[in-house]
Amino acid sequence: MSKVKIELVEECPDCGCKVLDKGLDGFISCHACGLVVEADIIDYGPEWRNFEDGSGKSQERSGPAKDIFQHDYGITTEMAPGRSDGAGGQVRNTSKWGKLRRLDNRGRIRNATERNLVTALLELKRIATQMALPKSLSQDAAFIYRKAVEKKLIRGRSIEGVVAASLYAACRMHNNPRTLDDVGKHSRTGRKEIGRTYRFLRKELQLTIGLASPNEYIPRFCTQLQVPIEVQLKAFEVLSLAGEDAMISRGPTGIAAASIYLAGMINNCTRTQREVAAVAGVTEVTIRNRFKELCAILKLDPANPKNKL
Repeated sequence: MSKVKIELVEECPDCGCKVLDKGLDGFISCHACGLVVEADIIDYGPEWRNFEDGSGKSQERSGPAKDIFQHDYGITTEMAPGRSDGAGGQVRNTSKWGKLRRLDNRGRIRNATERNLVTALLELKRIATQMALPKSLSQDAAFIYRKAVEKKLIRGRSIEGVVAASLYAACRMHNNPRTLDDVGKHSRTGRKEIGRTYRFLRKELQLTIGLASPNEYIPRFCTQLQVPIEVQLKAFEVLSLAGEDAMISRGPTGIAAASIYLAGMINNCTRTQREVAAVAGVTEVTIRNRFKELCAILKLDPANPKNKL
């Protein structure tokens, strides 16, 4: 029997030894004399008994893990599609079989809350797939949405808006640089509603989300603009030299876009303000203002900034 030594406050009633062994069979025995101190302990792990011929452990009775993308976590039964029954034989009355399957799917949704989750989680998976987000990020977004449903924060707001705000919050928590426009491009809501709902969820759910850094957006913006690596490195250098003064009360996307625009001028790989603005999702006026502020902080000539940097 595989044993793991654990220190307990209780001691063996026979010899007084305080070192007890916890076995995988649900018994706790004394390490010194072997007396079984406690039995019939509930084991919440998977069932490793083998119910088939042959040796080895089988997981056929363990079941899959909970799926947060299912409204019932995937723990209920579901009639599989197809024309074969449980024994593998062909079903003759296919119309009746399809009707039973539809009734079974309707029975899995018991109330309006579960119906809301079915719609929302499908929408969340759709947006996450189109944005090529990792599964761990999508799971956190689904967890945020479920918390919002539990606290009844969905009332008065659209499902699409709360789903998009949950995804944006998960992106911020995972340091995955995505703008509101990136999320809104794949959602059925606009940027303003997503931002408003995101701020509401962050306040009500007390989400710990730090401020976004312009450095997180530079690699993606440079890739979309197809500029050489020297421009990207120079943009990082510009932000490093500017310090915290350039970050005060300014949007990170605008600062990142202005630093790339300035780095392109220095490296003779200029992109127009319209091109940079289209990639960053800001206006040309924002880029001009941030560009002038960076030049003022670094004491550069806006007309010819490469002479001093």
